[in-house]
Amino acid sequence: MSAGVYLHIPFCKSRCSYCDFATDIYRSSKVVERYVSALCSEIRGSDTQARNVDTIYFGGGTPSLLTSSQVEKILTTVDAHFAVQTGSEITMEMNPATVTPETLRDFRSLGVNRASFGVQTFNDRALRLLARGHDANDARQTYGMLRESGFENISFDLIAGLPGQRIEDWEQNLDEATQMSPEHLSLYLLEIHNGTPLAEQVRSGRQPEPDESLAARMYEVMCKRLAATGYEQYEISNFARPGFESRHNTKYWLLEPVYGFGVSAHSLDGFQRYSNGRDTAKYVEHIERSGTAEATRETINAASEYVFLGMRLERGIDLDEYFKRFEIDLEGTYGSDLERLQNEGLVEIRENILKLTQKGKLFSNEVFEIFV
Repeated sequence: MSAGVYLHIPFCKSRCSYCDFATDIYRSSKVVERYVSALCSEIRGSDTQARNVDTIYFGGGTPSLLTSSQVEKILTTVDAHFAVQTGSEITMEMNPATVTPETLRDFRSLGVNRASFGVQTFNDRALRLLARGHDANDARQTYGMLRESGFENISFDLIAGLPGQRIEDWEQNLDEATQMSPEHLSLYLLEIHNGTPLAEQVRSGRQPEPDESLAARMYEVMCKRLAATGYEQYEISNFARPGFESRHNTKYWLLEPVYGFGVSAHSLDGFQRYSNGRDTAKYVEHIERSGTAEATRETINAASEYVFLGMRLERGIDLDEYFKRFEIDLEGTYGSDLERLQNEGLVEIRENILKLTQKGKLFSNEVFEIFV
């Protein structure tokens, strides 16, 4: 089984109002260069040498703010430490107005073959609310540059349920996105995290509370429209043209090994999950001083996590395969709960496959609670 490598690049031009990730404002090239050096040192010092790898993912933050020489340095380090397979999926998260045709061509020539593109919405008012730092036209222009630079695997991120967003606004987002025809779409319902500017705006009444019933309608519209335009839903929030499912993210849902590097990065080796601290400056200091910035480590309940992660996938859980892997009879162990969930129309079992119904996708957290 080949693993994935996750590389966290925390730097952004500005901080989005809803963001709860470990990010920092890009203040100087020296700070970024020092961070990249620490990241490469962490990779070289890890105990994962020569492991087979077939996906590499630059997440953030805004990894597209890196220079091509910095990306080359990181990929060269990964290639020297791991056994990177021919044809590996190499993804970079990108935000509009953070790249040029030249940098995109450079990234592509270095092997980056998939772009995860943070559009979020094509509505300029909503983009200002989110403090995204770009407008809709920036997104259109950047998409054009991606195509011209040779990217044939592009994913869009869009968010539904924004404050003040109407169903018509969401439909317009979906229409424009599908007309542009990226290979992949990740479509999320807005989550408001404590401590973010948007949470304070909602708390103080400057922005309305999220409308859960409207968000549910948006989700239903999303599923119908994308199915009608040739996208297949393979996970609760992810849709793709056939053959363009995210190979890297699928590893998380199948509980396959992923090794994370950088501030706040999480790793899973199949038995344990471990993570680095969330402070960028401290991360660099720890790596430079001791070679590690690990802050947490826990042994996972693989049998449990496999269920609530795997059920996110459209293909569901094969109960026979689950028994062979964990020697647990799911129906026998969770019989009364599964019966209740089936009666409520949230899950179904057909041909020994346990999966969420369309209604269950809307209330997936309620389903997953019984397996946690």
